[in-house]
Amino acid sequence: MTDSPRVTVFYDERMLAHEPSADAAFLPGRMDTRIRQLLSGLGVPWKYPEHPGRLTAISQFLALAPLQGVTFATGKAATAEQLGRVHTSSYLEQVYKLRGQYAWLDVDTTAVSPGSVDAAEVAAGTAIAAVESVVAGASDSTFALVRPPGHHAEPVRARGFCLFNNVAVAAAHAKAALGCQRIMILDWDAHHGNGTQDIFWADPDVLLIDLHRGAPFYPGSGSLEEVGEGLGEGTTVNIPLPADAGDAAYLLAFERIIEPAADWFKPDLILVSAGFDPHAHDLALNVSYRGFASMTHRLKQLAARHSQGRLVFVLEGGYNLISLSHGVKAVLEVLAGAVPPPPGECGIAEVEAAAAFHRGAFVDS
Repeated sequence: MTDSPRVTVFYDERMLAHEPSADAAFLPGRMDTRIRQLLSGLGVPWKYPEHPGRLTAISQFLALAPLQGVTFATGKAATAEQLGRVHTSSYLEQVYKLRGQYAWLDVDTTAVSPGSVDAAEVAAGTAIAAVESVVAGASDSTFALVRPPGHHAEPVRARGFCLFNNVAVAAAHAKAALGCQRIMILDWDAHHGNGTQDIFWADPDVLLIDLHRGAPFYPGSGSLEEVGEGLGEGTTVNIPLPADAGDAAYLLAFERIIEPAADWFKPDLILVSAGFDPHAHDLALNVSYRGFASMTHRLKQLAARHSQGRLVFVLEGGYNLISLSHGVKAVLEVLAGAVPPPPGECGIAEVEAAAAFHRGAFVDS
């Protein structure tokens, strides 16, 4: 790696065309009637939480204070062949038929608008572009700012705002087309990446480590006992956490689980499903911006040790626009070379200075 890391953010405005409507019909008709009854009982208007403003908030915030060493590149659309490495052909056919339509796909949360299928193809393709950049040596690390997110999308169905599993598509592409043999995926989104787990459940060449708020929090999967099967037994590692878990718990997980597992697996590429809903503003967990920065710093060290520094972040969740944009920036600052202070030290110097200032008022000299 160079002294000045080359960090590339991949972003494509075509992903803004994904704009689901709460008024769209559910599929099939019986489901529509059921969900309408549930929503009417809320007594308040309901809006789709995964909206274009998530990406525009990040891009506008980064534009206000550009980071040295961070450049931007556009994405590209994934092909059917690339998507077909992790999704069944029948599922892809179902999704393609929804191009140009408003519709809901499940009782969960997943809906489409006329531009959604195109946007989802670009999201998956942009994750691929981010991986290709680090493997080719054009970037030391990359961040794919994508939506719709992906880690809940299963081989045969959409779930949790997700149509295509972006990080899984990128990992499969790295294996099939770029010569990567062992890929580690760390998912730190507050929600368990059930789709990514399903896709690589029996794959010994993909190590999936998932930190998440434990059941019954959505989607309810990700228990300790879910470890993969067959040749892939042991390469699925779940770390369910309680609602108030924060920086200390996450960094202890790095020390006791993530780093030893990576040292055992020796990945030649590290991918991160980076959701920012673990931040306290999103009310799921209690990770701070310094916590995200510290985790990024440790991942950089792991990448330097095992994968020639090749490290790729792919955006997942995060629905509070302030914590989402600040969290992304905290990660990018570290990728660009900043060394974060340990979490928990914020304000220590100020308290010590104040104590020195006030001491004479109540402590005999």
